[in-house]
Amino acid sequence: MRKFLLLSFFVLASTLSYAQLTVEKIMKDPSKWIGTSPSNVFWSEDSKTIYFMWNPDQNPADSLYKITLTNKTPQKVSLEERQSLPSGFGSTYSKNSDKKLYFKNGDLFVQDLTTFKEKQLTKTLDRKSNASFNKDESKVVFNQSNNLYSIDFLNGQIEQLTNFSSDNNKRPEAKLSDSDKALEKDQLELSEVLRSGKEKRESREKHNKATQLPRPKTINLDGKNLQNLQASPDLNFVTYRLMEPAKGAKSTVVPNYVTESGYTENLPTRTKVGSPAASFESFIYDIKRDSVYKIVTKDIPGINELPKYLDEYPKDTTSKKPTARKVIINGPIWSPEGENAVVVVRSQDNKDRWIMKLDPATGKLSLIDRQRDEAWVAGPGIGHSMGVGNVGFTDETTLYFQSEESGYSHLYTIDLNGGAKKQLTSGKFEIQSADLSKDKQFFYLKTNEVHPGETHFYKMAVNGGDRVKITQMSGGNEVTLSPDEKTLALRYSNTNTPWELYLQENNPTAKAEKVTSSLTDSFKAYKWKQPQVISFKATDGQDIYARVYEPTKKAKNGKAVIFVHGAGYLQNAHKWWSQYFREYMFHNLLVDQGYTVLDMDFRASSGYGREVRTGIYRHMGGKDLTDNVDGAKLLTQKYGINPKKIGIYGGSYGGFITLMAMFTTPDVFAAGAALRPVTDWAAYNHGYTSNILNEPQTDSLAYRRSSPIFHAEGLKGNLLICHGTIDVNVHIQDSYRLAQRLIELRKEDWEMASYPLEDHGFVHPTSWMDEYKRILKLFQKM
Repeated sequence: MRKFLLLSFFVLASTLSYAQLTVEKIMKDPSKWIGTSPSNVFWSEDSKTIYFMWNPDQNPADSLYKITLTNKTPQKVSLEERQSLPSGFGSTYSKNSDKKLYFKNGDLFVQDLTTFKEKQLTKTLDRKSNASFNKDESKVVFNQSNNLYSIDFLNGQIEQLTNFSSDNNKRPEAKLSDSDKALEKDQLELSEVLRSGKEKRESREKHNKATQLPRPKTINLDGKNLQNLQASPDLNFVTYRLMEPAKGAKSTVVPNYVTESGYTENLPTRTKVGSPAASFESFIYDIKRDSVYKIVTKDIPGINELPKYLDEYPKDTTSKKPTARKVIINGPIWSPEGENAVVVVRSQDNKDRWIMKLDPATGKLSLIDRQRDEAWVAGPGIGHSMGVGNVGFTDETTLYFQSEESGYSHLYTIDLNGGAKKQLTSGKFEIQSADLSKDKQFFYLKTNEVHPGETHFYKMAVNGGDRVKITQMSGGNEVTLSPDEKTLALRYSNTNTPWELYLQENNPTAKAEKVTSSLTDSFKAYKWKQPQVISFKATDGQDIYARVYEPTKKAKNGKAVIFVHGAGYLQNAHKWWSQYFREYMFHNLLVDQGYTVLDMDFRASSGYGREVRTGIYRHMGGKDLTDNVDGAKLLTQKYGINPKKIGIYGGSYGGFITLMAMFTTPDVFAAGAALRPVTDWAAYNHGYTSNILNEPQTDSLAYRRSSPIFHAEGLKGNLLICHGTIDVNVHIQDSYRLAQRLIELRKEDWEMASYPLEDHGFVHPTSWMDEYKRILKLFQKM
């Protein structure tokens, strides 16, 4: 009896200890303290087995698990079975989905989906990629060593379709001058031996040329990089893109001081925004004519149209005619029978996306749809400069695509035979993904129409109309549909519960069945607070969504903390498990100590349409900051917070906003913790920054008003800066430059902590612990 009581005491003590949060506890290795959610879900082709990565045993790495529709208890997959599985990456299906092409260990395989038997098509050391069927599916085309090859299913014959050469030293022979021709003529007249030798050589060359098999034209890359290589379904044309690396672009380095060698080692990283950019040209190789020609871009509508922000700067009066903007051509996307080809053209200044029909025989383009944005073109399904986005064919002449034309990313179709564009979905919500059913009669959609912070899976007829909502649980629903489209493998989470795997019939009345349980007993021992997802009006009338963590009236200390998420274009005021799970736990710890915590989706956050997405154009630290200031007002007016006791913190973009808050609105925030912050946008990368602020050399006003280092004299409150020394994204140079600025401004109430073995995202628990102990101490001093 005494032993039982003693054991019960230890169990109770252990449970109580886990029920009390500490920084050390919440920053421990999450796989051991929280558990590991299932991820990378995929189906077997017979729609009977679901595979997923999981780690319920807290091993050093995740393992592959499976369940079946008849046995829903997760089983670890053996090494032999795992090695036998077809690769899901880069898979291509035949038109009627009876065959599948895929790669395994660098070689190409085909699987018959009626018998599920597989056949290996290649066995070489060279890796292959981008496999596809030709028009009548008698051949397979693939890329190997920067050339296209085809394999004939009937006889197994391999044919090389292209002959790209990287021999940059090979140059065409110099043409003879008139004097050289005259000299050669005299030599041949004077010497019978030379004359006879030339005749024999020319006869031999003529014979060899007549008898040798046709070879594809040699195309010299001339030092450029080959991209986007693909053949038309009829194998008559090959399209490709050449990228010429930027000349004079200076790359940055990040010193790594704590190394195994004991020496400082420089990590190569990236260029800075506004550095010379690569240029791109797209070409067509006509196989039958054995000729190469460029895709014509000079006649693209609006290609000479300059962005409006340039009106604020002195005009260049030396230029006689407008210069065509640089573009990148992506695609083509071919119709099912190969009768139509469509490319997506993006301007390198980020202002235009053209969807255009390509005539492969001439290289000419004709406009299908143009999306112009004086800020920058983006949004769900719209893609980026090096991708096509969500564009495809529902039949031979009907093209579907996504556009933000209405202010939100929605789904459209257009008939390439001169039909009008049709908007299939509409409303103040986003189509976050859209996939065609195998029979091309339906779209499967993921949208946030129920609530901006809630996602669901829908089915809609290919011509539009009512959407049938398939998922029912409030939160985040990530669906992987079975190949036969009868069952959903569903990753689901809510604000307080990490992702778990569920099964559900593809039916709106079906109930989802949970099949994994990933949480540890330690994590479940604490009663996690349910943050309330609210909305409020910003000063300019925009609806701002936020999570609020509120203590009991008895515990409330009158202090508040505002958390600013990273990335800018990201969503965190939602109803599913946050990727900021450490911050979620830290906010629970703060609430235990009496703080109210506000975590909002400020301007530029994802999930809210074009106006919110582009709300920071040419002024980062403008509306995104005023939204946080309005959040501080809400805390004082609705939640009874002392206006002199509000802190702010965040990492990356959140660190940047924290600095702007402390420097430009110093009377609003008493303390701020800026983690891995951007301090000068001119030092950040090109792909992200040029979208929002254009380039420093063309829009210096935008960079000046958006960079904290130019506003550092405004600091009044207590500031903490934390940065990983080997951060190759936001370099610690940013924080060092700001530190020097603060020193020269004679500011005193700030400190900086650097972490020698951390990149942009920390990985070592001890670093997380140290950082968040400092943050907690900062807010406790308010």
